[in-house]
Amino acid sequence: MKLLRLIAIVTFTSLSCYAAEPQFTNVFISGQEGYHTYRIPSLLVTKSGTLLAFAEGRKSGCGDAGNIDLLLKRSIDHGKTWQAAQVVWDDQSNTCGNPCPVLDRDTGTIWLLMTWNLGDDHEPRIIERTSKDTRRVFVTHSEDNGLTWSKVCEITADVKSTDWTWYATGPGAGIQVRNGQHKGRLVIPCDHIEADTKHYYSHIIYSDDHGKSWKLGGSTPQHGVNECEVVELTGGKLMLNMRNSSKTQPTRQTAVSSDGGLTWTDQQHAPELIEPICQASIRRHTWPEDNNRSVVLFTNPASNKREKLTVRASFDECQTWPAERLLDQRPSAYSCLEILPNGMVGVLYEAGTKNPYENLVFARFDFEWLTAGKDSTIPEKKP
Repeated sequence: MKLLRLIAIVTFTSLSCYAAEPQFTNVFISGQEGYHTYRIPSLLVTKSGTLLAFAEGRKSGCGDAGNIDLLLKRSIDHGKTWQAAQVVWDDQSNTCGNPCPVLDRDTGTIWLLMTWNLGDDHEPRIIERTSKDTRRVFVTHSEDNGLTWSKVCEITADVKSTDWTWYATGPGAGIQVRNGQHKGRLVIPCDHIEADTKHYYSHIIYSDDHGKSWKLGGSTPQHGVNECEVVELTGGKLMLNMRNSSKTQPTRQTAVSSDGGLTWTDQQHAPELIEPICQASIRRHTWPEDNNRSVVLFTNPASNKREKLTVRASFDECQTWPAERLLDQRPSAYSCLEILPNGMVGVLYEAGTKNPYENLVFARFDFEWLTAGKDSTIPEKKP
């Protein structure tokens, strides 16, 4: 904690009088509580305000395969303190991961989408179809703010094409559509690899019956993208913000859907959102009809390597990102944004002193801290 406070003091200069510096807590510390490494952060606020932090607990190493459990820690005080870790899914020596939860605001149920593979089936073998098994998709749910979870249920046949090999849910979080024709739809961002072409694509899966069944939505028109998150825009549109595999153009890619995720168009690079080929998070902060200002937030390591976890804000439906601040200058990687019940912004992210995978850190800050960080034209909230 002393190191984190020092980082905050050094990094967060020029704060306005009303924008307090961010607060940091190490939620999962690698090497502690029975796990070698914690990775793949996911953050969700329940309908009653409980904060859920999901992660992969990697038993014997930092690799993506092996004995990996899906874990959860809960906070009932907006992230100030965290309860002991609980195991959501442990399948012996196999890999249970890629948490991607979504809250059904109508029922209060939390749906958690996940992926599975045999512990000794590594990604290259799954892609080449020389593995013993393949990548599978599962779902569980909680009706008591994450205290207990239903038995995991496999939905692979419903959401994965037979000519796909690798598959990942999220990581990060899904959304429930708020406006338009598809209001109430639960949307989970995913990615896959085609068996024959070996091409990477992003896609979504969705539920129109409050999680009772899940269906396969549309894929991006162009390949070269994978891990993604989804955000709802005004005008009944959805946007995918995607990890880009091109080293020659190291920026995020986006695609837009006007039919609730069944088809995707306008795939393009987002020049402002530089990245070192890494996962990122995007989350709506406010709607224009709620407070006369549209705000969407974004986090990723804004560098040519995994470091400098940066927060950005867009006020024009993700067309530009005029507000930005460096949240953590250390090595950093995956992250997940959430809006806390008290109005603060929360981020669960990977960071460390020597490498990005030492801890899963929770940071929380006032939105004013972000907008105080850069001289730019930022729309004022109308009275």
